[in-house]
Amino acid sequence: MAQHDLPPEPAAVEAEAAGAAEETKPSSIRRKTLIYTGFGGFLLFLLVCSVFFYVNFKTIEVQGDSMEPTLHPGQRLLISKAYWLVGEIQRGDIVVIQNPYEDEVIIKRVYRVGGETVDFQNVPSNWDLTQGDYFVPEGSIYVLGDNIEVSQDSRAYGPFETTDVIGKVVVVHSAIGSSEESGDE
Repeated sequence: MAQHDLPPEPAAVEAEAAGAAEETKPSSIRRKTLIYTGFGGFLLFLLVCSVFFYVNFKTIEVQGDSMEPTLHPGQRLLISKAYWLVGEIQRGDIVVIQNPYEDEVIIKRVYRVGGETVDFQNVPSNWDLTQGDYFVPEGSIYVLGDNIEVSQDSRAYGPFETTDVIGKVVVVHSAIGSSEESGDE
């Protein structure tokens, strides 16, 4: 019988099997680590997105009828204070403002922004028309309600500083339900 026809010695077989096991062990550990790392990365991504959404977005419920027919009482709005994400405040935007003159939150449409002229029909009630045109101060916005006959807005309060803006309306939802904060109009 030739040397190569002899069965391998038991110690060699065990060493070879142990070597094969060693080779598969790191591979399976690497695979598990990759799975855990990928899943952990996904969970971290979800956490970051959730925190970002919680900090920059808010829901509010419409109260009052000063924004009729655009917004109705009970409608829920998603607002964002991340202007860089949804665009700077400009004419026609609907914004939610913390009214510094009264302890309330109001929802109004931006009529004019800083540096623009307000027509004489919509100037603040305390503005004397003999003073000439009324210009919205820089860093401020002039807001009006869509239902102009009942709206308490910049005609009564004057312009609002952009720092008073809580958020810009991103989405309007019709469902009626509880909200984090009510917007009195």
